[in-house]
Amino acid sequence: MLDLPSSTPVIVAARRTPIAAIGHRLAQLNLTGLTSPVLRAVCEDAEGLVAATDGIRDVVLGNCMGPGGNPARLAALAAGLGTQVPGGTVDRQCGSGLAAILDAAAPIRAGDPGLRLAGGAESPSTAPARSFEGVPYARAAFAPEGFSDPDMPQAAEDLAAADGITRQRQDSYAMQSHRRAADALTAGRLRSELVPLGGLKADEGIGRRPEVIPRLRPLVDGGTVTAGNSTRINDGAAAVLLAPASATQARMVPGLALRSQAIMGCDPALPGLGAAPALQRALAELGADVGDLAAVEIVEAFAAQTLAVLDRLGIAEDDPRVCAEGGALALGHPWGASGAVAVVRLFSRLVRSGAPAGTLGAAAVSVGGGLGIAAVVEVVR
Repeated sequence: MLDLPSSTPVIVAARRTPIAAIGHRLAQLNLTGLTSPVLRAVCEDAEGLVAATDGIRDVVLGNCMGPGGNPARLAALAAGLGTQVPGGTVDRQCGSGLAAILDAAAPIRAGDPGLRLAGGAESPSTAPARSFEGVPYARAAFAPEGFSDPDMPQAAEDLAAADGITRQRQDSYAMQSHRRAADALTAGRLRSELVPLGGLKADEGIGRRPEVIPRLRPLVDGGTVTAGNSTRINDGAAAVLLAPASATQARMVPGLALRSQAIMGCDPALPGLGAAPALQRALAELGADVGDLAAVEIVEAFAAQTLAVLDRLGIAEDDPRVCAEGGALALGHPWGASGAVAVVRLFSRLVRSGAPAGTLGAAAVSVGGGLGIAAVVEVVR
């Protein structure tokens, strides 16, 4: 085991649902139905550690389009964790899942010895319609009056234009994501992280024919962003179990130590850029750089946005470290869950795969309204 401070948060188990398109295979499950089986699975994966401690202290979940009512508390109760286990829900839009994990880690870092469950969930299929004074609206504002507040496809289009990111480059990146995910599915590398639900045992988006992507029409007239180089609207959930290093080291439990993190703002007009400065700050606080990372998971909401982030980080778009088994363009993007899905993917790529102690990885998300969230993790064994 690495010699970590005893209060270092360590992710010791990580699971997620398969991801399905809105109205498809998981449409019959609400947020509680999506999340509670994942919470149970994570606890079962670490049942020895849970039994050896005083159990779960809290559940923190990210969600941005649900019905309210504190979905984390509902999921904790439905998972059978007991009435004594509280819950709290975080909204940082599509960064909510990663933000929830970082929020859950804070008490551990401050010296609390208890275990915590954290992650995110989104069910657009069951989300309530929104209205104000009887007038429906699709989403809340991401920025106040006086600031640019583009819809996400337009924001991706604006970023592609600002950076000169061509349609060909976006399509090529999207096809790469699909091919990597298909290869991972065929090789069985995704299976161990999944909790099958609703008869669905694999991510619904995998298997789409990437060769059709260059034939699709732009979403904006004269633009470069298409349905093929953008992610879909999806249902899904993901969760992890965090424990202090004092508990994991005493029992030789492998996992991912949370070594550094950052949450930053950026121009709301170009929200897709947020992941870049957030990851740069998280790395700088650790005294590391992108060359030290063995695995990177960036939430691929749009190919244009992901490419813009990679360009600023100085990472090649075909770098095998980045979304090596496909990202959100192929797997799907269940908004409030996606940041947690990225962490589950890191857990599989580094811990389940047997990467040596000391190996570094990172997860990063760009968020509507102009935010970036990032975390750097290190393998412990």
